Amino acid sequence: MSWILLVIAGGLEVFWASYLKYADSLLEWGLVAVFIVISFGLLTLTFRTISVAVAYTVFVGIGTIGIYLVGILTGEPFSIKQLFFFLLLVIGVLGMKVTTKEGEN
Repeated sequence: MSWILLVIAGGLEVFWASYLKYADSLLEWGLVAVFIVISFGLLTLTFRTISVAVAYTVFVGIGTIGIYLVGILTGEPFSIKQLFFFLLLVIGVLGMKVTTKEGEN
């Protein structure tokens, strides 16, 4: 269950971090703040059963991967070299997941 919460928290990070570029009004900034609080709240819950080091690494990795993909999909430039290192990041995040059991603290 903690891994599901961690993925949701990372997904919310992708949303709020990507939306920062477009937030212009106080209402939009408030919405970003709400998603930040929810995202970090869910992350904090995962610390009960997944070590802080692993959970935070995966959280940041999901955010980085997601935001990079959003950037590509919205037309930001990228290179083959960047894609190579992007794949290394994906492998690292997946490696953290498959080598860590829930409940290891």
